[in-house]
Amino acid sequence: MKILVCITHVPDTTSKINFIDNNTKFDTTGVQFIIGPYDDYALARAIELKESSGATVTVLNVGLADTEPTIRKALAIGADDAIRVNAVPTDSYFVASQIAGHAKGFDLILMGRESIDFNGGVVHAMVGEMLGVPAISPVMKLDIDGTKVKMAREIEGGKEYVEANLPLVAGCQEPIAEWKIPNMRGIMSARTKPLKVVEPKVVENSIVAQKFELPPPKGAVKMISADNVAELVTRLKTEAKVL
Repeated sequence: MKILVCITHVPDTTSKINFIDNNTKFDTTGVQFIIGPYDDYALARAIELKESSGATVTVLNVGLADTEPTIRKALAIGADDAIRVNAVPTDSYFVASQIAGHAKGFDLILMGRESIDFNGGVVHAMVGEMLGVPAISPVMKLDIDGTKVKMAREIEGGKEYVEANLPLVAGCQEPIAEWKIPNMRGIMSARTKPLKVVEPKVVENSIVAQKFELPPPKGAVKMISADNVAELVTRLKTEAKVL
């Protein structure tokens, strides 16, 4: 079985976010980048399937050369080889088009349920449509039985259990697998694993970002003594207006 895992190159959640050029461009200065957390779950499940069934795992990223350390980490975790589409991931349709252009021939295409930078959550469905195969998300459990995939996915108020035949696309989330940390052997072997750089297919950008804005700063906290219930009630009525 051939598995393709699509990973994003996103800012660490602890990074301080700023914008430059009149708030039209993200400032990457001093920002630590990581594999998207949901993609980490997808990669971890792919490695488990590799270890249990002998599958091969290829990782794919749409990004410029600065994403290669992130790709190498995925290789260190256990992926066999990698593809980097040499382009800025401008929007979901563009990214899905690039993935679909390289996903033919793979039995299982895994990715996170969404990236944590834009949180679109639509790339897996677009890739499935472009390839003409089922796309299921968010997948919390995934097992392979021959050519059939048995999954549990989160729905409002509970879980839904579904089955589909390979090939398919799955958008993953916890607890599908536990994140894996690369060991020294994996880090050393990742240096020599194949990383193929390909130019993007021509796709017209459907979205253009005009301006970014940071959320408003949090207001000051007012501490009220636990013994002063009357003042608390008054402030909840007159200031917070929740009573």
